[in-house]
Amino acid sequence: MNKQFTDFNFKPFITEALAELNFKQPTEVQSSLIPKILKGMSVVGQSQTGSGKTHTFLLPIFEKIDPTVKGVQAVITTPSRELAYQIYEAAKQLAKFTDGEIAVANYVGGTDKQRQVEKLKKSQPQIVIGTPGRILDLMQSNALDIHNAHYLVVDEADMTLDLGFLRETDAIASAMPKDLQMLVFSATIPVKLKPFLKKYMSNPVIEVIENKTVISPTIENVLVSTKGQDRNRLVYKLLTMGNPYLALIFTNTKERADKLTDYLRAQGLRVAKIHGDIQPRQRKRLMREIQNLEYQYVVATDLAARGIDIEGVSLVLNDELPTDLEFFVHRVGRTGRQGMSGTAITLYSPNDDQSIAELEAIGVKFEPKALKNGELVDTYDRNRREKRRVRKEALDPRVSGLVRKAKKKRKPGYKKKIKQAIKKDEQMKRRISQRTARKK
Repeated sequence: MNKQFTDFNFKPFITEALAELNFKQPTEVQSSLIPKILKGMSVVGQSQTGSGKTHTFLLPIFEKIDPTVKGVQAVITTPSRELAYQIYEAAKQLAKFTDGEIAVANYVGGTDKQRQVEKLKKSQPQIVIGTPGRILDLMQSNALDIHNAHYLVVDEADMTLDLGFLRETDAIASAMPKDLQMLVFSATIPVKLKPFLKKYMSNPVIEVIENKTVISPTIENVLVSTKGQDRNRLVYKLLTMGNPYLALIFTNTKERADKLTDYLRAQGLRVAKIHGDIQPRQRKRLMREIQNLEYQYVVATDLAARGIDIEGVSLVLNDELPTDLEFFVHRVGRTGRQGMSGTAITLYSPNDDQSIAELEAIGVKFEPKALKNGELVDTYDRNRREKRRVRKEALDPRVSGLVRKAKKKRKPGYKKKIKQAIKKDEQMKRRISQRTARKK
């Protein structure tokens, strides 16, 4: 029997908040880790984006927060401003149903620090959400007091490491009590992250939530070749062949994002652009406008794949395969969420064959299609030549010739020669296969 949120026996205000969200059944990561967090265990949750991690830590924290204690009780760090805003909005939604007020504050770079300091002098929030740099800055300014906080959440820990924020996160953790309950969530657990985990977590519960499928079954995952076509024109045609509710277009570089945005705007499309060079204030305004559906198309670099949660994305278009293939799943996972259907289209050139083979090796399944007369139609399998070659060469041509020749001449010992040749051929293929496996 599938678990329900009612099985956790949350306080009434949490049940009300979940009802407003229409959350009934917890995700796999929520079912597995919420009971353990409620029991006071430190946990490391390894699961992919879109698996419900945010409420996995927010729900137990709100259940345990004491509204009568006016001081910081929980600190939640996240490597990007956008993700901090997303968690902050989810926390505010839960907080508005509380009987006694639970104060939630969001501290990220690019905001008015002095104003935050002045506000902290008057009162401390019970839940702090933000980027490690700004939280540490407020601590070192003697404005934010986290010395009695019981919970520390490190969300997107691998991204925190990649972006160089682990030192700040370490400094935050070291300022907290020794009986701290640490909740770490990450898509992967890199080796360089392990010393940090070991320093603050003696016997954590480690849960690896494997995705049943690498990509949600609600997503149509399409592969389109750019061979012989103008890439900009092809992107435009794919975006306008239907009427997407909201389309997210991923590029690998800021320069490509700029050029593609300019091209699409020149064709008359209203396009938002998000990448690292967009100023924080402008980015915040853009995100608000996107959520209000003032844009139908958003061009973004991979920052958006991990750091931004835009609701209602019906189409993801990969202008090219990401340099780091791990981002592919994060990109595509922006659509087809919460059981909704979505489409992901990836453009590829012949140079991308190896990358596509690597994605297929981890379980990503593509539907090869081509754009004809304004619609996507099924096309040939990208590997058709390879499959035909394997079929034809089940037996090496030299061995086949020896078989035919030996049978025709029928010399003494011809059967033995055939067997030896076949055996030698099999050994050679086995060695090649083993070498290939070792390389992988």
